[in-house]
Amino acid sequence: MRAIWKGAVSFGLVSIAVKLFSATEEKDIRFHQVHRTDGGRIKYKRTCSIDGEEVTYDDIAKGYDLGGGEMVILTDEDFAELPLTTSRAIDVLQFVPAEQIDPLLFAKAYYLEPEGQAAKPYVLLRDALAESDRVAIVKIALRQREQLATLRVHDDVLVLNTMLWPDEVRTPDFGFLDEEIETRPAELAMASSLIDSMAGSFKAEEFTDNYRAALQEVIDAKVEGREIVAPEEAEEAPAAAVDLMAALKASVERAKKARGETPEERAKAVEATPIATAKSTSSRTPAKSTTARKAAPAKKAAAKKAAPAKATKSAAEKAPAKKAARKSA
Repeated sequence: MRAIWKGAVSFGLVSIAVKLFSATEEKDIRFHQVHRTDGGRIKYKRTCSIDGEEVTYDDIAKGYDLGGGEMVILTDEDFAELPLTTSRAIDVLQFVPAEQIDPLLFAKAYYLEPEGQAAKPYVLLRDALAESDRVAIVKIALRQREQLATLRVHDDVLVLNTMLWPDEVRTPDFGFLDEEIETRPAELAMASSLIDSMAGSFKAEEFTDNYRAALQEVIDAKVEGREIVAPEEAEEAPAAAVDLMAALKASVERAKKARGETPEERAKAVEATPIATAKSTSSRTPAKSTTARKAAPAKKAAAKKAAPAKATKSAAEKAPAKKAARKSA
């Protein structure tokens, strides 16, 4: 790795000389724009929109558009006079709990390596951060821009994460946030069951970029001159479900099947879900009416049992009368 910045971490009266390295790298497969017939590279000329002449890098400056065709031109001297007091320093401003920082603010990560005789104060700051379970809020100037950042520990190395300024984070403004959308307790219980069935421990090495791998195979096939085999098509995303409960149940079954659970185990898990509890909680019917409903069927059942007994008795009483009638005849 090549250092992209050198400076010092100002930790109180302690100064720690460090070098900055990019902690991440993009693995995208890059292409050049070429002429389809002969493969020649496509080049673009930097031309002025007013006189049409080609412009060299030495004659290019930065301009701020004021609108209405007006432009303010800034030179390198204008940028050099800006008060970047942290141009070669990482100033520690405060130490805060890590959970107070929204991950939405993080931009890019860098490794810090101690330089020269700075190994001991570097390790001291690293161990102190790890023991306190806090991160350092710092300021740093990178590429002629002052940035807010954090210092934290990762794999026994200090990592600097540049951050967005608060006014750079957009506020979500969506129509559904103003609507009163309610979820039923049974639906929430089934969704929680689906989350539990898909729970696991995150291991980054288990996930791969399938598209990049397939694209690399296509490129390799082109290079070797062999027949190109089209990659397997991914399954289409299911259409929007009309019945939310049915979709949730099917999702739970599919997740458990993917884990290799037997139908018996899946059936036990379904019985154990708190859906019945949620339904009884959501019911607004008073307890007395429930008792009355239970009592009514019991009375009907008792009446049914008593009815055949009376019918039998009346039939027995009528039998001697019929025999007497036959004798007299």
